[in-house]
Amino acid sequence: MLSDEFLAQLPLSGISAVQPVSGGDINQAFRVVTRDGPYFLLVQPDTPQSFYAHEVEGLNLIGQVARVPQVIATGDIAGDAYLILEWLDSGQGQQADLGRLVATMHAVHNDQFGFDHDVLTGKLPKYNTWQTNWGDFFVNQRLNVLAKRASQSGLWSASRQQHLDQLTKKILAYYQDHPSVPSLLHGDLWAGNYMFTKTGEPALIDPDVFYGDREFDIAVTTVFGGFSRDFYTAYQQQYPLPAGHEDRLPWYQLYYLMAHLNLFGETYGGAVDRILMAN
Repeated sequence: MLSDEFLAQLPLSGISAVQPVSGGDINQAFRVVTRDGPYFLLVQPDTPQSFYAHEVEGLNLIGQVARVPQVIATGDIAGDAYLILEWLDSGQGQQADLGRLVATMHAVHNDQFGFDHDVLTGKLPKYNTWQTNWGDFFVNQRLNVLAKRASQSGLWSASRQQHLDQLTKKILAYYQDHPSVPSLLHGDLWAGNYMFTKTGEPALIDPDVFYGDREFDIAVTTVFGGFSRDFYTAYQQQYPLPAGHEDRLPWYQLYYLMAHLNLFGETYGGAVDRILMAN
């Protein structure tokens, strides 16, 4: 639990209750009740304020076109980083509305793939150097980075590397002949990172933004489920995906599963191998 000294230094007035809530495996998370209403507080102990800079930038970017929790304040207290967000009460909503919201976000375009800074504060490094070719970006700044990290952790093998080399050649060749449009991506669009407000409005939370091929985000939605047929139908009606996108989804599913292999170990090895063997 947070100390009274910590709470007193937050830029909030009239705090009457602090309740721990689910906030993922990275942050300490709390619902803070004040005289002005509740807020969502994230705390990262022994970490500089910069830890939350990318999340803040992502929320502000996506927030220009879609519902997200408003950023209230960020800073650090005695070496512990914090982020205060608007508290959104959850409710029930329509998957079709969520599909249209994601399509609206993906319609925000850029002239290159990547982002204006790397993200090295989390458990997995994200190198975002700008690229004009999506295949180059995805292979060299996402897949190969995760393979190297897995190898350093004893979670990679010569066989996996051989199959990955074959797949990355295929990806690089494809995107030499098939240009892609850089879209604003959520970057971690699994079912735990969307919600519906009490009025039924869909909202996106906990982004890891960069500009990439939107098939990346769509593929992530398919790994663990939580998105219905209505989501995909509404998305396609608003912003149809290119022909053959179903064949490319495993490339991006592989990235997400390799990330989980690095984070949680060989539990995800079988799923990684199935995609590598099939491609």
